[in-house]
Parts: sequence; structure tokens; C-alpha cells
Amino acid sequence: MGTASSARVLPDGTPLQNRLLAALPTGDYDRLAPHLHLESVVVGDTLHEQGRRISDVYFPNGGVFSITNRMRDGALVEVATVGREGMLGIGVFLGDRSGNGRTFQQVADGPVVALGVARFVRETAIRGAFREVMALYAQASLLQVMQCTACNALHDVTRRCCRWLLQTHDRVDADDFLLKQEFLAVMLGVRRPTVTVVLRALQEAGLISSRYGHMRVLRRKRLEAASCECYGAIRDQFARLGL
Repeated sequence: MGTASSARVLPDGTPLQNRLLAALPTGDYDRLAPHLHLESVVVGDTLHEQGRRISDVYFPNGGVFSITNRMRDGALVEVATVGREGMLGIGVFLGDRSGNGRTFQQVADGPVVALGVARFVRETAIRGAFREVMALYAQASLLQVMQCTACNALHDVTRRCCRWLLQTHDRVDADDFLLKQEFLAVMLGVRRPTVTVVLRALQEAGLISSRYGHMRVLRRKRLEAASCECYGAIRDQFARLGL
């Protein structure tokens, strides 16, 4: 697909960290760049609402975003987590312009790069690098959802929590990050008291420290050992696809 630039910056001078946009050859990125704009978001902000028409797709430049599904009784459960390795609104690429779940920011780390849906559809209709990257990401997203479905059914909450913390650690490039326990409970599909018990056990084991919504990874290798196989499987799937 040509040579991608590793020194691109966003309109505000921030280095481009989104891996999908960074993977584009210079010519393709330059054609797309005038249509990109930055949006500031804070933890809890909703970018896409379930069942509502999508007006923009987003390319996170950092942080963590969760896509959740609401059940009839009002319960929320995570169906996907996205960071700088991906984009929000992949359903639009597949022909669905309605939100498939509530998408919101869970861990803050800078602005998101937005692209209007009309332009996104126009650009991905053109044969070329952008369309190819989106197709690869759509495949990777499907594989990730499949792996997480199996993980949620077969692995205990402690190992799933370790997987989630490792993925967040990868996405923010820092040992410290802010994470509300109520959000983590949604991600893991459990009640908040269960999250408190799990985090306390991980803290007593010396793997993390957790206090007032502030998380710190202390022993990365031991956290990996305590996680289920799904962390490595998802990472390897993205690597295999070149993402």
C-alpha cells in the first residue's frame, strides 16, 4: 500500500497516534486530511447512541472507548473496546449507518479524530489503501468480538479483568490511568462489589495499585501471567492482519 509517514501531526500539532490513519500512504492521508477534525471528549461522553443515525466516525488518538449493548432490563454489557488501534463506527463501512450500541469514552487521553459519514462512505468506495485498511480492521473487529464472546463465557472475572487492564495499558502507553470501577463493572458484566473484590486481590498480590479511580500497573509480566489466553490471541490477530 506504499509508504506511511511516522511523523504526521494533527491540526493542533499533536502527533498522530491512530494506527489506521498512520498506516495510510502519504498521498491517501493527504487527500483525507482536510476532511478530518478534532473533537474534545471527556470520560463518559457518548459518541454513538444505540439505534441512532451516525453522523461521524471517529479515530481515537489515545484513550479507551467502549461499545456497549443495553438489555431490556436496562443492564449494560460491553461488546467491544477500541483505542488508537481502531475506529468507532465500523458498521458504517459495512453499510449500517445506525449505532449498534452506545459508544462512550472510558479512559481519557487526548482528542479524537472525526470524519463525516458522507465523506467516509465516499472515500471507502474508492479502491485503494483507505478502503483496504478499513476492510482489514472490520475483519479484526469481528475476530476480537468472537474472542471476547468466548472469553466472557469460559473465563473467570479475575482473568478477564487482567486482560482488560493489559489492553488499556497498551492503549494509553502509561502505567497510570484513571478508571472508574462502575465502568469496569460494565465492561466485565458484573456488579461493582465484584470489581472491588477482584481489584483488591490483584493489589494484594502486588500486580496493581488502585485507589479512588486511579489505576497503576506495577507488575506487567505477572499481570500477563494472571490473564487468560485471550489477551495474547487478540494481540496476535491484529498483528497477523498488519494492524
